[in-house]
Amino acid sequence: MVTAHQQLTHEWWEHHRPQLEAYISTLVIQEAEVGDASAAKGRLEVIEDLPVLELNEDVLNLAKSLVETGPIPAEFFEDALHIAVAAVNGMEFLLTWNCHHINNPRMRPDIVRVVEIFGYECPVICTPDEFMGGAP
Repeated sequence: MVTAHQQLTHEWWEHHRPQLEAYISTLVIQEAEVGDASAAKGRLEVIEDLPVLELNEDVLNLAKSLVETGPIPAEFFEDALHIAVAAVNGMEFLLTWNCHHINNPRMRPDIVRVVEIFGYECPVICTPDEFMGGAP
């Protein structure tokens, strides 16, 4: 499954990324740095030119609410941060393979509710495969 996700992600980068304004957050950079040094170096090179969305007080407040009154378990606060940084910065889409807490259809209504209570529009949360319509 991991290999399939990696292949689909590569296809997204090749076929769709050049047509879009893509952003990353400081969280993505931190995640890219983890693991095998050679693989981490490659991941960081791929994202090095993308604009970076910073965490700020608004992001932290929304993430806290996603945990305290929303569907995200406290031990997965970083997942709430991913959603919050995208919403606060007005991102139209949030692409992720995290289907446990971020791209979870059972949690989505509560995620959207909390984001909208804070006055933001919730980004469309989907996998790269869903974004591509199931094919490159």
